[in-house]
Amino acid sequence: MHILLYLLACLMLVYSLFLVFTSNFNMGNLIIWVLTAACWVYAVWQRGLHAWLHGTLPGRIVFWLLVAGAALTVAVLAFLLTSAYANPPTGQEKVIVVLGAGLRQDRPSRLLRCRLDKAYAYAAAHPDTIVVTTGGQGRDEWVPEGQAMRDYLIGKGLDPARVLAETRSTSTEENFAFAREVLREHGIPDDGPIVYVTNAFHCYRGGRYAQMAGFTQARALPAAIPLTSIPTCYLREVLAVLYYWVFRSSRSGFMHGMVGLLSLNKRFFYR
Repeated sequence: MHILLYLLACLMLVYSLFLVFTSNFNMGNLIIWVLTAACWVYAVWQRGLHAWLHGTLPGRIVFWLLVAGAALTVAVLAFLLTSAYANPPTGQEKVIVVLGAGLRQDRPSRLLRCRLDKAYAYAAAHPDTIVVTTGGQGRDEWVPEGQAMRDYLIGKGLDPARVLAETRSTSTEENFAFAREVLREHGIPDDGPIVYVTNAFHCYRGGRYAQMAGFTQARALPAAIPLTSIPTCYLREVLAVLYYWVFRSSRSGFMHGMVGLLSLNKRFFYR
């Protein structure tokens, strides 16, 4: 058992180092780093911690809090996995909203490319649709996400006249609100059915914020997730969903004031 703990701790350490060199700082990475530290602490001091967790009143309280937290996490993960595919597009939508996910300097991240490739395939199959790319410019990004996303889709072959860019938003909630403003500015009806494109883990909150912005007929088109991003994205989204259930709007609650804290980029909580 002790060997398995050390093996798990080593695997977590390798993954943590991989995240350091391949991705921007975000809440998902922070969760993995904390879990890695916890694995090493438990592996090194297993006997003492086991005795404390099961042999003292404070330890038992902590133990059952950890069990409850793990059960809640599993329940929310199961909910996210099933809800992503519960509201598929009908093919009648005339507007495609692509939610931003971060750039590497001026290029879409792997996660964002998955969304853009999915949006491109849908737009190519439905030539009468208009695409709106969304996202402002983060502290570590050279251009606004919406602009880089538009350039990517045009580079793949979409007619520039079909791709509009929203470049001010800093959250999923703003992605939809500002996308609606862009549609109105171009005289495009914003009260009909739309399809929004994001990764599967993000579809639930995307749908809730779409409705909040006034898109009452929003359908989800889930994109794939890079294998190495699955742990960070889903664990991060668990916290984001719990935050949404408590505060509803990304403009309320304690996290709104932490955007930009310590010069971190706007994906600190992947809102």
